[in-house]
Amino acid sequence: MVLLTFLMFCRIGGCLMLMPGFGNHRIPPQVRLFLAVSVTLALAPLLIPELEGDIAKATVPVVVQLIASETLIGAMIGVMARLFFLALQFMGTAATMLVGYSGQADPPIEEMEPAPAMATLLTLTATVLLFATGLHVEVMRALVASYSVLSLTDMFNPQFALAKVTDAASDSFILIAQLLAPFLAYSLIVNFLFGILNKMTPMIPVYFISPPFLMAGGLLLLYFTFSEGLKLFITGFQMFLANG
Repeated sequence: MVLLTFLMFCRIGGCLMLMPGFGNHRIPPQVRLFLAVSVTLALAPLLIPELEGDIAKATVPVVVQLIASETLIGAMIGVMARLFFLALQFMGTAATMLVGYSGQADPPIEEMEPAPAMATLLTLTATVLLFATGLHVEVMRALVASYSVLSLTDMFNPQFALAKVTDAASDSFILIAQLLAPFLAYSLIVNFLFGILNKMTPMIPVYFISPPFLMAGGLLLLYFTFSEGLKLFITGFQMFLANG
């Protein structure tokens, strides 16, 4: 029972180490460790009866391989979830450049590296919504469901992991491309119109006076699409946790 609980801790701890929200670098390591231990102990009575027959005759080398395999499987699940938030950060950075706010990056808040204000706003709000909408419970359900797909006897398969991570990256960036489409269309239309205006009035430096109008329109577009975009993102992330 102790060995099974430790193997569960390897998978759960590897997942929570990279999971958005839980794996934030601003959370002290001791808190993250105690959180992983508490989640493991909470799920152990549910999973141990189903898993105890898998390692009844496991030798010491096999146990060492299982520890490494369970840690890698948990890290794979965490990476798949984090790809959605990295894609959202990419969307914020791209939208910042499209609407003319590509200036100096602000100090980091949710991530470790500096990012534009719009990207920080999107990722921080999405992280808050992760807990406000109860998706952190869906993360626990996804961890429980992972044992029906990859049991303890199924060693870590790099080819399978690469395929799953690739599918998660594809789904996340397709979702983000849909959310970024209004900003891309706005930037193309506005810059095209200013280009035509510059050709019609060559004596007026149109591109020197266009940034304030471009940024004002970008702010209005962000105002009208912010809540709906995050709602669609959270819905897509929830579908990933349910089906991924």
